[in-house]
Order: sequence, then C-alpha cells, then structure tokens
Amino acid sequence: MNWKKLGKELEQHVMTGISYMIPIVIAGAVLMAISRVGASFYGINNIWDAQWAKSANAVIQFLHTDDGWGGTALGLMFPIISAYIAYSVADKGGIAPGIIGGTLVASMNAGFLGALASGLIAGYTVKFLVAHIHLPEAAKSVLPVFIVPVVGSFITLFLIQYVIGVPFAGINTGLAAWLKGMTGTNRVLLAAIIGGMVGFDLGGPVNKAAVTTAMALLTSGVYDPNTAAQVAIIIPPLGLGLATMINKRKFSPELQEAGNASLVMGLIGVSEGAIPFAIESPLKVIPANMIGSALGSAIAVGLGAVNRAPISGFYGWFAVEKWWIYIFAILVGTLTVTALTLLFRKNVTVTTEETATTTEDADATYFSEDQWEN
Repeated sequence: MNWKKLGKELEQHVMTGISYMIPIVIAGAVLMAISRVGASFYGINNIWDAQWAKSANAVIQFLHTDDGWGGTALGLMFPIISAYIAYSVADKGGIAPGIIGGTLVASMNAGFLGALASGLIAGYTVKFLVAHIHLPEAAKSVLPVFIVPVVGSFITLFLIQYVIGVPFAGINTGLAAWLKGMTGTNRVLLAAIIGGMVGFDLGGPVNKAAVTTAMALLTSGVYDPNTAAQVAIIIPPLGLGLATMINKRKFSPELQEAGNASLVMGLIGVSEGAIPFAIESPLKVIPANMIGSALGSAIAVGLGAVNRAPISGFYGWFAVEKWWIYIFAILVGTLTVTALTLLFRKNVTVTTEETATTTEDADATYFSEDQWEN
C-alpha cells in the first residue's frame, strides 16, 4: 500500500469537508454577532449572556434563543463537515450517511475528530458498497436511493456508536477539561502557538488545522483557542497592507496594489490577502506574519478578551467580551508585522521599462502559489 498516496487522499477529503463547512460557520457567526449586538439597543448590558433573550424584544428574542439562527447554523458544523468529507470520498452517495453520522457525533460530544472519522467511515463504506454490489439492470435504480443510504448509514452509525464514539468523546472531554484548566503562562503560550500556526501559511493546511480545531472547541465551551485564531487571521493582511501605505518605495507597483486589497481583506477576516507578499518574499514575510500573529493572539488571551463566535472580521469585534483589549491586540500584532516587514525589506528599484527588481528575488521561489491552494 502506498501510504504517502493514502495520506494525500485523506488530506484532500478532510480539506474538502472543511471548505464546505466554513461558509456555514461564518454565516452562523455573523448572525450570532448581529443578534448579540442588537441586544444593546434593547437595554441589555451583558450581551455575552446566552440567556439575555428572555427579556428582550420578541423579534430579537426569536433571533437569539440559544444564540438563535446563529446557534442553529453553528450546530450544523459537525454534520456538514462529515457529509462533505463523505462526499469527497464517494460522491453524492456519501452525503446522507455522512450527515446522519455527523449528527450522532454531535449528540455524543465526540468532537471534531469524531466528525472527521464519521465522514471517512461514511464515504469509504459507500464507496465499498457501490463497487461490490452488482444488481440486474432493472434493479440498478434501487442502489443509490435505497441500499446505499440505508446500509451506508447503518454501518456508519454502528461504528460510531459502538467503536469510535465513546473513545473520541472521552478524548474531546479530556481535551476540553485540560484546555479549560489552563492558566497564566500556559494559556498565553497556547494562544501564541495557535497564532503562529494561523499566520504561517495563510489559509493553507496548517492555518486551517488550527482555525478549524479552534472553532470546533467552541462546542465544548473552550474559547481561548478561537480567540487566538480569530485575532491571528487578520493580522498578516492588515500588517502588510499598512506597510505598503507607510513606505511605498519598498514595494513594487503590483504589491502596492495588492496592499490596498490586503487591507480590505484583513478587515473582513480573509487572511489570504497577504499571500502575494508571502509568495514574493517568503523567507522575510512568513516569519514576520508568525511573530505578529503570535504576539497579538497572546495579548488578547492573556489580557482576558473572549471571542465566543468563529468570526474575525471587523463586524464581530464589538461582540467580543473585553473588545477594547481584543482590538488593542490586533493593533499590536498588525504594527509588529508592519515594522518587521519594513525593517527587512529594501527599496525597490524601478527601471525605465517599469519593471521592479529587489534584492529579495533570491527567496521568491521558496514557495509557490500552489501551496496556498486547497
């Protein structure tokens, strides 16, 4: 068996599931932020209290019963990622068993690892059934509408309930308890590590592993990793965009234009805005991104900011507990990236043909753009 090939396939399936899950989570997070901020218009001071809706206006109450629409959307996290991992493995036939398996994982509190396992089990079960069940031509229509969803779901549910569910639930509970029990330096160190991971490859596998795990821990009431991740997401694009505004002479015309887009993308929570800079000069840009992201994350968590929603854009900042600390942490991280970038870069020399050359071309091919594509 080619283990390297198998590993690449599993990574592809998992990343597909994550890619389909993230829009659901973002939609839920924005709805949650809207409902929380909306509470302030009705005289509710503690907008982070999940029970505030009981005394709110009826319309807002509908929006925010147990985090309302936002909570409902976030509750779909595990079924969605399970379904689309299964879809990646076995095409449309894997969706039904994947959703059903992911729902059981959520009810058992088996966590993010359980959802990944559910999707893979459902997908490979369906793939096996389709490959090995051969029916007469007249009965072939029975396979996709009856045998695959029923048998696939039964096998998936059986394996989750009696094989993987309890161990993964134990791992998830233990991990949540350990993270909740962290204090002082350990919390700050964890936040710095998560921030550094998020700043490393800007939407790549390392970034998504940290962000998705942090978001999944929200379902267990663990908020520090999410706070760290959401701070770190926006620091690289903001820092690099700001650097292009402060000293344009250190950037080619193309990067100056990319800097304007990077600022906008940073504000709305898209770390990929920094990718053009990382591709052009990875050995200088990536360390600066990691340092700034780690520092910002550590400050936010260390000083007590709490982001309970998987949302990083400016539209969610004021729904964060101790939002002034949260914004301060973003500012410090952003300025760190900006300062390190300007420190390490040299002025660009533009020729009469309007082409730019820099002393940083030597490391420009260290990474290719493909490494940020999933």
